[in-house]
Amino acid sequence: MDSEAERRFRTIRNHLTSTAAAAVEQEQPSLLCRRNAAGEFFFEQGFSNALPEELKTGKWNVYRSARSPVKLISRFADHPEIGTLHDNFVRSVEAFPDCNYLGSRVQEDGTVGEYKWMTYKEADTARSAIGSALVCHQIPKGSCVGLYFINRPEWLIVDHACSAYSFISVPLYDTLGPEAVKYIANHAAIEAIFCVPETLNHLLSFVSEIPSLHLIVVVGAVDGRIPSLPPSSGVEIISYSTLLSQGLSNLQPFCPPKPETVATICYTSGTTGTPKGAVLTHGNLIANVAGMSIGINLYSSDIYISYLPLAHIFERATQVLLVYFGGASGFYQGDNLKLVDDMAVLRPTVFCSVPRLYNKLYASIMNVVKTSGSLREKIFNAAYNAKKQAIFNGKNPSPFWDRLVFNKIKSRLGGRVRYMVSGASPLSPDVMDFLRVCFGCQVIEGYGMTETSCTISNMDQSDILSGHVGSPNPACEIKLVDVPEMNYTYEDQPYPRGEICVRGPIVFQGYYKDEVQTQEMIDKDGWLHTGDIGVWLPGGRLKIIDRKKNIFKLAQGEYVAPEKIENVYAKSKYVAQCFIHGDSLNSSLVAIVCVDPDMFKAWAINEGIKNKDVKQLCTDPRAKAAILKDMDTVGREAQLRGFEFAKAITLVLEPFTLENNLLTPTYKIKRPQARTYFAKEIADMYAELSTSNSSPDKIL
Repeated sequence: MDSEAERRFRTIRNHLTSTAAAAVEQEQPSLLCRRNAAGEFFFEQGFSNALPEELKTGKWNVYRSARSPVKLISRFADHPEIGTLHDNFVRSVEAFPDCNYLGSRVQEDGTVGEYKWMTYKEADTARSAIGSALVCHQIPKGSCVGLYFINRPEWLIVDHACSAYSFISVPLYDTLGPEAVKYIANHAAIEAIFCVPETLNHLLSFVSEIPSLHLIVVVGAVDGRIPSLPPSSGVEIISYSTLLSQGLSNLQPFCPPKPETVATICYTSGTTGTPKGAVLTHGNLIANVAGMSIGINLYSSDIYISYLPLAHIFERATQVLLVYFGGASGFYQGDNLKLVDDMAVLRPTVFCSVPRLYNKLYASIMNVVKTSGSLREKIFNAAYNAKKQAIFNGKNPSPFWDRLVFNKIKSRLGGRVRYMVSGASPLSPDVMDFLRVCFGCQVIEGYGMTETSCTISNMDQSDILSGHVGSPNPACEIKLVDVPEMNYTYEDQPYPRGEICVRGPIVFQGYYKDEVQTQEMIDKDGWLHTGDIGVWLPGGRLKIIDRKKNIFKLAQGEYVAPEKIENVYAKSKYVAQCFIHGDSLNSSLVAIVCVDPDMFKAWAINEGIKNKDVKQLCTDPRAKAAILKDMDTVGREAQLRGFEFAKAITLVLEPFTLENNLLTPTYKIKRPQARTYFAKEIADMYAELSTSNSSPDKIL
């Protein structure tokens, strides 16, 4: 090491120890690692390594994955030649030509049977045909192509075609509604849209208002039953099968993209305003998935159940990862109520979902246990505790407990799941531990967003500690930035806290045609500000603790982050969903609570309340008091501050859904819409609190 580098080494080491000499004299192991690459230093912290953003500040506030602390990952280590989604698929077609790739139970006549599979080679032929046909229909290179239907094999075929011929795929949420779809189609100047008969009807209602549109392709349509538009409209409607035939008879050479070529524009629904189009390049997506692939062992024998919306980045990135390893993707029928049946037939080995579903699975299993009789409940508890103790002591649990108890539970998801992944929102540590014990598989929680091409951080397979979202994706670096108005700073004790900021090759190019919001998101140094509040736990683990953007102020000036409180109350056995409301005119919070019907009925039976249906129970003061008491208990366990407790609740049966416009497609509460929807209930609760607080006993 040259003299300048040696000087820097001593300078940096002095940030870590009181004096460098003292550390040497006491023969203490150095916290600083010296690498052959001069000037590269990092502080090892388990799963993450800390680096200084600037030497002059003395703050070791930038964290990278311990798997790649010196250089951020941008390509697959084993296949650095893969720079685009097209490269990724071509490599897998060559490596796994006869392996199953895309499977569906829904037959051409609409009946449902066993899974029918398309191999990688067959999918390659189909994507070449679809891409060629688009070229023959004079869709120019770089044009936007819309996908307006839910998960099915054709979705990925079209996406692969876009990659091979340098088109830009634009997913259209079928749950967004006609106005949002029309906005996106015009904003992105979409020239071709793939849809299904159900979404075609919506599309035709405003097709004349999309001047850029020239071609509509209907997937699953029967030739001869497709409506046509007059030539003056400039829009041709054909079936997917016809387009496929046209392409097969007139194949065109690929028009391969470059890593910097835009691969997709993903419009984020948001809770307010019009959708924003996140521009992601091939390089963005490959970097993210390459980082994700480190430490994950998938094989061409793995089978994945595809039901999370392909319009979301979580499912999209998972599919790219699956292609890299040559795995198979079986699609659900399109009905969430039939998902369990689909899984029983498919028997997947990899399962990705969101906490909402895992929470339901947990509640369902526990309800069966508690109603199965005292003997079976004791057997379950004994098995659970014994297996959990073995797992957390690093030992192999006895297979006896699986044969006696857990194999029946495993069969709910097909019996072969070896990877469970959770994303989109925080998963309760209790639920995560429950899944690990009951299903005996790897349970990994991750954190990410559309603007970072998916994963920002994820848990390491060797990490059995729950309640965090792991260490940085090796393709990015993370730092926490002070948020003084919420009292979060990097100097906080015992652990640093602040807004999570991300930098690296996974960060998107910006919002399409929206420079103002892009600059609000990405600062001059290239850091993307997520709006999420995090804390660094021991071992370099990141935990999400709050949300910056959805804070509001109460009458006394306290800042409240409702999403954090809602996540706490979701742990109550009676709470299926929760909406926390407060404003600067009132001094306390109120909550709309969507109850869990099964747990609610069980409570009523236990209390001896008869002759009341669940709807009547929602207005029963005894029910409100019992559920608020349980929520208070959960709140105290989570150490909520006094003003963070809901002081009044309204119980409702109707869940918050996409259909009633209370949830975004990523299952986040639309807060402005929820305030309007429950305006009367909110007003009534505050009136009730006002009356209660002004009563003589309260005043005295």
